[in-house]
Amino acid sequence: GHIRDLPKGAKEVPAKYKGEDWAYLGVNVEDDFEPVYIVPKDKKSQVTKLKQALKEAEDLLLATDEDREGEAISWHLCEVLKPKVPVRRLVFHEITREAIEEALEHPRGIDEALVRAQETRRILDRLFGYEVSPLLWRKIRPKLSAGRVQSVAIRLIVDRERERMAFRSATWWDLLGDFATERSERLQATLVRLEGKRLPTGKDFDPRTGKLRQDDLVLLDEPAARALADRLRSAEFRVVKVEDRPFTMRPAAPFTTSTLQQEANRKLGFTARRTMQVAQNLYENGYITYMRTDSTNLAQVAVDAARDLVRSQYGDDYLPERPRQYQSKVKNAQEAHEAIRPAGHPFKLPESVQGELDRDAFRLFELIWKRTIASQMADARGHRVTITIAGGGAEFQVSGKTIDFPGFLRAYVEGSDDPDAELADQETLLPRVREGESLEVLGFEPKSHTTQPPPRYSEASLTRTLEELGIGRPSTYAAIIDTIQARDYVFKKGNALVPTWTAFAVVRLLEEHLPSLVDYQFTAQMEDYLDAISRHEAEH
Repeated sequence: GHIRDLPKGAKEVPAKYKGEDWAYLGVNVEDDFEPVYIVPKDKKSQVTKLKQALKEAEDLLLATDEDREGEAISWHLCEVLKPKVPVRRLVFHEITREAIEEALEHPRGIDEALVRAQETRRILDRLFGYEVSPLLWRKIRPKLSAGRVQSVAIRLIVDRERERMAFRSATWWDLLGDFATERSERLQATLVRLEGKRLPTGKDFDPRTGKLRQDDLVLLDEPAARALADRLRSAEFRVVKVEDRPFTMRPAAPFTTSTLQQEANRKLGFTARRTMQVAQNLYENGYITYMRTDSTNLAQVAVDAARDLVRSQYGDDYLPERPRQYQSKVKNAQEAHEAIRPAGHPFKLPESVQGELDRDAFRLFELIWKRTIASQMADARGHRVTITIAGGGAEFQVSGKTIDFPGFLRAYVEGSDDPDAELADQETLLPRVREGESLEVLGFEPKSHTTQPPPRYSEASLTRTLEELGIGRPSTYAAIIDTIQARDYVFKKGNALVPTWTAFAVVRLLEEHLPSLVDYQFTAQMEDYLDAISRHEAEH
């Protein structure tokens, strides 16, 4: 970690600055925001050891992580150790012999722009935390904390709870029709139109009033649905339309920090913190590549390794003609140039490492392995069939999906935050019918539906929203989710993040008196600015 940092408070500030008004900040706000750095007490012995070791060394090799923070640690080491020997900065994405030898052959200098971006972020976070937190202690209660990204994350959770509080539910009824085809196969379909007018779905209701947004829909209550069911029992029904549309599904890109946290939360039930702990361990022991990355790019050797495995494990049919390329949405191409994938090449098979890893590590490794392999597999192909049935002025519909060729689905199916959507996405086989075919009526069942409030955030959906808004860095999300729970802003109810009254009070105070500090756009622009500094495009 960092061997030099801003002082934690006035006590740690060097004697010559103690009398200054800004001393408690550790940043000279009167002179171009110059930071004051100190070696924390718990790092002094480490620095002494390094200085001793350097006396007998012929060069200084800096192999800290390859992101903003890692670059800053290398810079601080040079500042503290003042080396008289040549300094080489080594960068590698995986801890394998090959990667480290490659790094030794191609060292580089310290990237000053990345260092400046980190320093700017550190100063900004210090000013925000040390100026806003005392305000919260005075106005709300002691020991609260505010943070540039943390406070915005709390606002997202509070905003969602406000939407839930303002929500008004609505109930509507429809019919589930039970029919038999000429071949005596059962077919169930849902009522969608009556006398040419559409029946509503949940999206047609205003969540604030519970009323329909438009007037030209047929809203049935229970008595009307039961009366309609009785009337339709004697009607004649036939198939009026059979739509058969082919579809293809493409595999998801290899994992970034954010998508790994989301999928591990959905599929394995891991918190963001647990995912990062396990991934760190896998990285340090040479099983996966560096786990703090915004990139979906794969190195050529990794693409070749994945394609070889697809060929040997699944066969040539599952291999696309050309390797798949994934365009990274990352704004800062300098930070971590590759997605998270199994380390080395050829990739180790999950079963070959199962005995070396504990249960959580194996499950996460297998998830990363499958996602990486799937990203280089052929599209899944299938057909979506929609059957429309009409009679007695009513129109029923049912949709089905068949997979003709599973492609990448053989290796990996992406998780969903919505279990209903996951269920709806599964294969559903329908009996074969033709347009004009008469159907026998077996019965109608009135069905009640109620609109649901917007769901609370889970760790996975909060992570996705922060990333979509461009707020914070995915590598910091685990710490943010931890902090907002530790400070009693949020508690967990099952998998859902629920705000406390403290969270409401803090967000209200900041919205009213310091609105720009919890503004989503302002916080995202700040992140863009830090990226611009790291690309040499802006001054720090």
